[in-house]
Amino acid sequence: MDHEIFIHRQTTAQAVRFTTTELADMERDMASAADRALALELEIFTRLRSAVLAVASKLGDSARALAEIDVASASAQFASSNNHCRPQIRNEPVFKITKGRHPVIEQMLDSQTPFIANDCDLDDGYLWLLTGPNMAGKSTFLRQNAHIAIMAQAGFYVPAESAIIGLVDRLFSRVGAADDIARGRSTFMVEMVETAAILNRATNRSLVILDEIGRGTATYDGLAIAWSTLEYLHNVSKCRTLFATHYHELTHLQKTLAQLRCYAMQVREWQGSIVFLHQVVNGAADRSYGVHVARLAGLPSVVLGRAEQVLDELEAGQHGAVDAGMMAGQLPLFDCHQLAKDTIIAEDKIVVALDALEPDSLTPREALDELYRLKALRPQTALLSGKKNDTEA
Repeated sequence: MDHEIFIHRQTTAQAVRFTTTELADMERDMASAADRALALELEIFTRLRSAVLAVASKLGDSARALAEIDVASASAQFASSNNHCRPQIRNEPVFKITKGRHPVIEQMLDSQTPFIANDCDLDDGYLWLLTGPNMAGKSTFLRQNAHIAIMAQAGFYVPAESAIIGLVDRLFSRVGAADDIARGRSTFMVEMVETAAILNRATNRSLVILDEIGRGTATYDGLAIAWSTLEYLHNVSKCRTLFATHYHELTHLQKTLAQLRCYAMQVREWQGSIVFLHQVVNGAADRSYGVHVARLAGLPSVVLGRAEQVLDELEAGQHGAVDAGMMAGQLPLFDCHQLAKDTIIAEDKIVVALDALEPDSLTPREALDELYRLKALRPQTALLSGKKNDTEA
């Protein structure tokens, strides 16, 4: 073997290292491989960019055509599969929806739970005041009509049996509650800023949806703000408006505002609870059903019973104008605490009795006797359970 091809590199106590010309060339190529790859990639990218720029206008036209075909075919399939209708767009400020539906919520429901469609006709009166309890569907009704207006002016079919919509120059929405901590704005401040923007910018061609204006402050302040907002929308803006509220006192404005119409979300009481029908009907809600909704949320029975007692006292006054100090002295304030203690003791007895039972050793007759015994141990808080008897239901 020719030893002259080896080039001495290093000598250590344990070894002597050599290299060759070929190994040095390979090392150099490997060190510069990344730079050469990047240069080659840049060259290929430059050629591709030049080729694309040469036909950029054609590619843009093709992309736009494909996008239009995609939107048209997708919207047509969506409209066909969900029984949408072709809206009629008019120049005059009309808004008449027959059996309108919410396009998003409708898709979230299963086939066994059909969406309850509702009409909305702002031609007879361009300002609707909508009342009803929470969870009855007020916000959904407001949003679905805003969606229908947007979809119609975007050129889509809309989720309704029929729709006649006058051109809308702007759509204003004040729905939901949120604060702005970064700017030091409370929920009520954010609500007022957004409401101010609506009142200052809305025209008679606008569509406005407002949900519970004034709820973020004291009752009378909120009522006063909602009252004056309604009057301004009616007398100054004169725009098509859907206004949802819990202030039932606002329904009296129908006597002074010619274009105001009162509607309500229909509910039914059954065995001490309420059933939401999600149907918009002419008229005003007679109650807010707040305690019923609280019961559905799972508040303790003692709290619900106390709430009903306070509510009865408030309703006995002149629209809530009752002396709170006198009421606090008359109502059994501490009875609730005693009833709560009694409830805990009774529940402990029931738990002990259940632990002592041996179901496998009981005859049917003995099991029935034990059931009656357990029932007798239940807390005696029927008045605070919020339940009504059959005749009252």
